Amino acid sequence: MRQILNTLYILTPNAYAHLENDTLRIDVERQKKLQVPLHHLGSVVCFGNILVSPALMHRCADSGISLVLVDANGRFKARLEGAVSGNVLLRQAQHRKATDENFVLTTARAIIAGKLRNARQVLLRGARESSDETDQKILSNAAESLAFSIRNLLYSKDLDHVRGIEGDAAKTYFSALPCLVRKDIRGFFTMDGRTRRPPRDRFNAMLSFIYSLVMNDCRSALESIGLDPQIGFLHAVRPGRAALALDLMEEFRSFMADRLALTLINRGQITAQDLLVREGGAVHLEDKARRTVVIAYQERKQEEITHPLLETKVPIGLLPQLQARFMARVIRGEMDGYLPFLVR
Repeated sequence: MRQILNTLYILTPNAYAHLENDTLRIDVERQKKLQVPLHHLGSVVCFGNILVSPALMHRCADSGISLVLVDANGRFKARLEGAVSGNVLLRQAQHRKATDENFVLTTARAIIAGKLRNARQVLLRGARESSDETDQKILSNAAESLAFSIRNLLYSKDLDHVRGIEGDAAKTYFSALPCLVRKDIRGFFTMDGRTRRPPRDRFNAMLSFIYSLVMNDCRSALESIGLDPQIGFLHAVRPGRAALALDLMEEFRSFMADRLALTLINRGQITAQDLLVREGGAVHLEDKARRTVVIAYQERKQEEITHPLLETKVPIGLLPQLQARFMARVIRGEMDGYLPFLVR
């Protein structure tokens, strides 16, 4: 089993990350704040205005440590990596499969089926735990609607139909999601559907930030296996878009991101004061809130869960890696079809 290497998130503005022997050292205002052995790291993510020394960039490239630059809200900007690794034959097979309409449709169906099934589990769990009859009804009806959407996927004729089913189901899911927020704070964390770039409410701001963390892990998992993250099957291929990473993260959105956001909100670890509403309506996380989310996300990745296909306990942080391996096996023809991760 592959060891989970840590992702180092640097959030302090104007922090300076540089190389010191075989360690990554971080200084703030010329004072050492952190020193980490490089062999413990799988990637380094810099939020906002972070200074990185050229020596550290070269060493990260040589050691296979990805260096990711995102803005203060987690939106991807750039990625520094060394030479491309992995079997070139796998990438050739992936590119061929991307032109196979039947394979693309079958894989896209499986990805969306996994996404909707996991989202439905979140709603059903919320309905069971809720003591409010109105919330129970809204959540149960939304869960039933998602079940109907999953059945409709079997009859989808093309990729546009699959995307249409997913779009309608997503509207239903996000319309019910606020019912999972505690009633006494629900007014501060309302959402009118999914908004992004920029998010227009506190809940969407939380989701966008955590989705960016999941996205980075999915992309890293694909690259470590040797797949091309740019060539996907569900998401359209566009310059600068990691389409396959977006495909892979679909099944993890509700499980790794939505549930974490709800937990942090309902436990009071993130409050309305932790999210800043700017002119124009955009909402952003304050520095303290981002740190809270990152710590909780890293802790969540260390928790173990029984994988339904392997029937063995694995850390949650390894799930993208395992699913990337399954995707590679399907592309090679070693598995009949892609099997998404399903929450029990």
